[in-house]
Order: sequence, then C-alpha cells, then structure tokens
Amino acid sequence: MSDTITTNRETADADQPQQVRAPAKRKLLLALLAATVVLAGAGYGAYYITNGQYHQSTDDAYVNGNLVQLTPQVSGTVVAVNADDTQIVKQGAPVVTLDNADAKVALSNAEATLGQTVRQVSGLYVNNDFYAATVAQRQSDLARAEDDLKRRQAVAETGAVSGEDIAHARDAVSSAQAALDAARQQAAANHALTDRTSVELHPNVQAAASKVRDAYLSYARNTLPAPVTGYVARRSVQVGQRVAPGTPLMALVPLGGVWVDANFKEGQLKHMRIGQPVTLTADVYGSSVKYHGHVVGFSAGTGAAFAVLPAQNATGNWIKVVQRLPARIQLDQNELNAHPLRIGLSMQVDVETRDESGTQLGAAINTTYRTDVFAQYGADADAEIARIIAQNMPSARAVAASATPKNAARIAG
Repeated sequence: MSDTITTNRETADADQPQQVRAPAKRKLLLALLAATVVLAGAGYGAYYITNGQYHQSTDDAYVNGNLVQLTPQVSGTVVAVNADDTQIVKQGAPVVTLDNADAKVALSNAEATLGQTVRQVSGLYVNNDFYAATVAQRQSDLARAEDDLKRRQAVAETGAVSGEDIAHARDAVSSAQAALDAARQQAAANHALTDRTSVELHPNVQAAASKVRDAYLSYARNTLPAPVTGYVARRSVQVGQRVAPGTPLMALVPLGGVWVDANFKEGQLKHMRIGQPVTLTADVYGSSVKYHGHVVGFSAGTGAAFAVLPAQNATGNWIKVVQRLPARIQLDQNELNAHPLRIGLSMQVDVETRDESGTQLGAAINTTYRTDVFAQYGADADAEIARIIAQNMPSARAVAASATPKNAARIAG
C-alpha cells in the first residue's frame, strides 16, 4: 500500500512541470499572434496611408465598342452577300449587293435627257449668231428702203416719180423697220435665255444634271460598302431577301477602337477624376497581361437611372441600394493591338486617384466618328455628268463666238 502511494506521488511530481509549461506556451503563442496581428495591421496601415488610399478598383467592368449597322439606302432584292459572321471586312469593300436593273434603266433615261438638254441649250447659244445675222440683214434692208425713199423724194418735184411710188417706198421703209424691230426682239429673247451663264451652268442643264445625279446615286447605292474596317457580327441578311431602306442587315465591330466601361460605387467617386491612370487585366488573358489607360469621362447618370425599367423608390417598402456610375476608360492602342479584346469581356480595373487635378465633368474630349465611303458616290456622279455635258457640247469656237460682245453690240445697234 505504501508502495502505491509512493508511486502516485512520484507521477504527480513528474506531471507538475508539464502543467506549468502548457499555460506558458499558450501565452507565448497568443503573444506571437497578437504581435503578428499588430505588425500586419501596422503594415496595412502604412500601405493604406502611402498607397492604398489612392486606388479604387472594381471587377464590374466590361469591354465596350461601336456596333456600326449596315443598312440599305434604297429598296431592292439582295443578289450577293460577301461576308459572314466572324470575318473581317475592309472599309469601302462591297459587302452586300442589290439588284440594280431598274436603277440602271432610270439612270440611262436621265443621262439621255441630260444629253438632249445640253444640245438644246447649246442651240440657244448658237442661235445668238443667227439672230445677230438676221438683225444685220434687217438693218441692211432698212437702209436700202430708206435710200430708195430719199431718191424718190429728191426727184418727186420733177414729176419723174409718181406719188404712189413714193407712198410704196415709204411703206417699204416702215416694213423694213418693223422687220428689224422683230429681229431685235427675237435676239433679245434668245439672249435672255443665255446671258450671264454658260451651257454647263444653264438652269435647264442643271435641272437635268440633278436628275442624273439622283439616278446615279440610286444606282450606286445598290452596292453597300463597309463604312468602317471591322468584324462582321449579327448578320441577318440572306440572298434573295427583299430589303427596304433602314433595314439592319449586319453589324460591323471595329475592334481597334474598343474601350472599357467600369461601374464604380458612388462612394468610390469622391477622388476620381478625368485623366487619372488606370491599370487593367482581362479575365480572358489572366493577370499576366496588363493593360494601361486613363479615365476619359463619367456617365451623366447611374446605371439604374438609364435602365429600361428605372427603379421606383417612391414606394412604401424602400431599401437603399448602392448605385454605380459608369466611367469610360481608354486603353493604350499598342497594348490593345498586341492583345485584342472583344466586346463584353470582363475586366479588372484599378484607378490611381493620387492626382486630383482633373475634373469629373467638362474636361472630356469630344470624339468624332465619320466615314468617307459614301462621298465617292457624289464625286462619281459629278464626273459622269461632266462627261455627258462634254460629249454633247458643240465646238467651243461656235459657243464662244455666240457670246462675244461684238454680237451683242450688233443686236443693240
């Protein structure tokens, strides 16, 4: 019995140091944990004070871009489609072709009318010479009649000429004067149609040229060129389809000019300004590929305000929801060329707000979009009109002679 008591006492004496060491170890671990937390807090505080407070980030950001709709300007039946979804087309390349048979007939009629009008107007200018010659002839007739009358009146006292002959001579003078007046009026009427203008600028020619231009544009618009260089998307047009002006046929997406719309919470906007630098990553490439850009503008309203069905907060059960404001971010073009983005891709956005010298409104640069592919239609129409006018013009010598001041003086005299 005594041996058992002795053994238990020895065991208790051996466990006592372990029980003493356990609380000490826990205290040491807790102290280390507390020190780690304090150091981490201090480190984060230092990071936040020096750098973290100058960054605003969001993952509610998506790539956006222009969707250029290809729509016809005239009615017609589709006879050719030269591109399909996912394919790229160059600016000015013919993408869709409509049947142009009717437009070609209308253009031929307008061109024939213009040629006929040019010849008719050219005849007016040539007639100036004819009327000038007629006036000169009538002046000569009048002078001869007046000379005959004077000779008869000079010998009338000798009785060699009867009074009846003198009366006939006087009537001949009156008739010659009337013929001269009529010729002058005809010449003046013809000059009224030709003075202060030329064949090319004559109102009749200009009216016929306008009809040719209209017919040519209708003919040329049966071929639909690509307004911009981009990828084909949402193609809905089919060969044989009858289309009307304004019908969406397909969309062209110029991926070289995409941007990012980042939606920031309203509490993040206090220090955000236009022009601040932005670092971005795309989910499609991962964090290893970084894009750089800058803020170019903020939306005029939140996403909820511009939604198809805006929120109705004037209700009994109202819950405040943090709103988000879209900010547009322009990307570096070289980085975009190296790693192309598609519309709708998700982005991680981090804005450095250290520089607050910019503004949120008023400093955005206005962007202009334009295409010149349709301007060629007008130039081609003008060239066709000039060709028809030159082809139907008389010789330059005849037209120039008819407009000389000499002819005008002869008519007025």
